[in-house]
Amino acid sequence: MAVEVTSRRDVTPASTGGNSVVRFFRSLNTFYHEVQDEMRKVTWPDRPQLKDTTIKIIIFVLFLGAVIAAIDLILQLILVQGVPSLFSRR
Repeated sequence: MAVEVTSRRDVTPASTGGNSVVRFFRSLNTFYHEVQDEMRKVTWPDRPQLKDTTIKIIIFVLFLGAVIAAIDLILQLILVQGVPSLFSRR
């Protein structure tokens, strides 16, 4: 997909003229307009894509939580119960 990019000639560079406060607000204005231009180029997902991706992310997070819980349980059994039992005198 080809996107035509045009330069903004109505916005002067931030480094030309004025004191530091004026240059700051010019650069802030330039930044704002550049953000607007970039946001127009974004392709936003439709509702079914958003729903599908959200469900996949929730499933992945739950799976990752289960894996971390299993690793935690295994390490707890080894380090809290297993290692001290090696050094206890019975």
